[in-house]
Amino acid sequence: MATVIYDHAGIDFAKPGKHHYQIAFHLDSSWGYSLVPLTVINGLREPKSQSAPAGVAAFGGTHGNEREGQVAVKRLCRDLDPAEMSGQVILVPQLSESACVANTRTSPLDGVNMNRAFPGNPRGTISYRIAHFVKTCIFPRVRVVIDIHSGGNEARFAMPLPAVYVVEDKNQFDEMIQIAQLFDSRFINIAGGTEGTGLLPIEAEREGKIVACGEFGFAESVDPKGTLHAYEGIKNILRHYGILPGEVVKIDSQRSGPARLLQATSAEDYVAAPGNGIWEPAVEQGSDIRQGDLIGRLHDFTDHTSTPLEVRAHHPGVVLMMHFAAVCQKGVTLYVIGREFRGGSSGEPARSV
Repeated sequence: MATVIYDHAGIDFAKPGKHHYQIAFHLDSSWGYSLVPLTVINGLREPKSQSAPAGVAAFGGTHGNEREGQVAVKRLCRDLDPAEMSGQVILVPQLSESACVANTRTSPLDGVNMNRAFPGNPRGTISYRIAHFVKTCIFPRVRVVIDIHSGGNEARFAMPLPAVYVVEDKNQFDEMIQIAQLFDSRFINIAGGTEGTGLLPIEAEREGKIVACGEFGFAESVDPKGTLHAYEGIKNILRHYGILPGEVVKIDSQRSGPARLLQATSAEDYVAAPGNGIWEPAVEQGSDIRQGDLIGRLHDFTDHTSTPLEVRAHHPGVVLMMHFAAVCQKGVTLYVIGREFRGGSSGEPARSV
């Protein structure tokens, strides 16, 4: 049973063992609270080295209608045994709890996208206060931050698709690629932070954290493959840092070799719909394509005799994302093409992993 915490200073992050909490954030328009689930685990096993392993925090439910991360992190709240662990793990299965309950991308309490709310504000609306709690109470206690997303009702990815944002520190960048490989995916997206400001992973990276994030499903589902890779990938990260015993495990028995690193760091890589219409994809996610290949057709049914608009690849690469819903509005991202990533964060070759 989780303990409700009203005074956030009362959370004992150092207490040995596993402890479940619900962190109360006062609502802006009533006498109630949004109760954000939090599990803190401090391992009871002596570390192999003299120093304790790096702390790890894992988040699901940054967006309410993205379920794979919520389920994977919730399972870890139950499954991880402190008797087998060294170091600290902090788990938050539903960060934007109000959005998760409402099954919406943004919180219905303030209309804010939690993944645009960082670094937060202690006097802001509820999403900004939760973000401020994460930045000031969780980030300082860990070195590794994991944020599990999916495409919701907007996008279908060549999943699972871990992502690494480009940073100036080459050692930080290369270590993030190394742990992204632990999700055992076909591809890793090297992203440039073009999605907007206030993102949880970018805020963590600015603090020097080693960040693992990515897309593990779509369509408000609990995709079994995406959930498996999220759950086992997080456990692999815990093994990698010595928090869990044992060797990193193979998740996809059908795949061999490291993931392909694909770069989508420019705003032009996110191709917007030129108008309203019904989107008919012509290729699958994960397909290798050439410049000029047909990606899909945009249909206008105000005149059912009209010729559909053919949308063709603006450069060669791999289709990392495709707009999921048939109905699309002008300006939404129709697809993303990633090109082979050849260099490290500063243009130097990335280390092989």
